[in-house]
Amino acid sequence: MRVSLPHSLGSEEVRRRMHAHGHEIGSYFPPGMATVETDWPHEDRMDLFITAAGQQIDGGIDIFDDKVVIDLDLPAILGFLRGTLERAVRKHGGKLLEKS
Repeated sequence: MRVSLPHSLGSEEVRRRMHAHGHEIGSYFPPGMATVETDWPHEDRMDLFITAAGQQIDGGIDIFDDKVVIDLDLPAILGFLRGTLERAVRKHGGKLLEKS
């Protein structure tokens, strides 16, 4: 699943906000539903390791000057949630970018 979120912040400001608030991603799930771990392999990429409903979802967030691209590898068993997850990623990803 791939979601692209346009922005006009510039990549440096997005990196700063993601570093400051990336730990909040886990709070976007209902309590006890998921765990989220993050890693920064380089300055424009945050890897995501999510465990939800007993399933591992790997993905990442790539930062560009004018957009953020969120990729999540959904296991087949969670494929039916794709639309719901895309809407949630758009909503909460946008909120994450808005935080200064």
